[in-house]
Amino acid sequence: MALTKAQIVESIHNQIGFNQKISSELVETLLELIKNTLTSGEDVLISGFGKFCVKEKKERKGRNPATGDAMMLAPRKIIKFKYSGKLRDKINGK
Repeated sequence: MALTKAQIVESIHNQIGFNQKISSELVETLLELIKNTLTSGEDVLISGFGKFCVKEKKERKGRNPATGDAMMLAPRKIIKFKYSGKLRDKINGK
């Protein structure tokens, strides 16, 4: 089961004691800040968690799965996540 935005808001409400509205605004503001930073092409580094990086993918050959026809895929940007050593250790129980 995935952690949802609503569950994050609820968790902030329960652990910190902010009311639901402030907790929701906090989460929305944080996510908007991350989105805007990535949209501008900058990386987002969260110490102890990881780094979100914007990478360029070049034009490449591909195949239409429905017809099997060869086609060229346009260049695009993707977001990669590199986890920190602390997160890796926590996941592996160290």
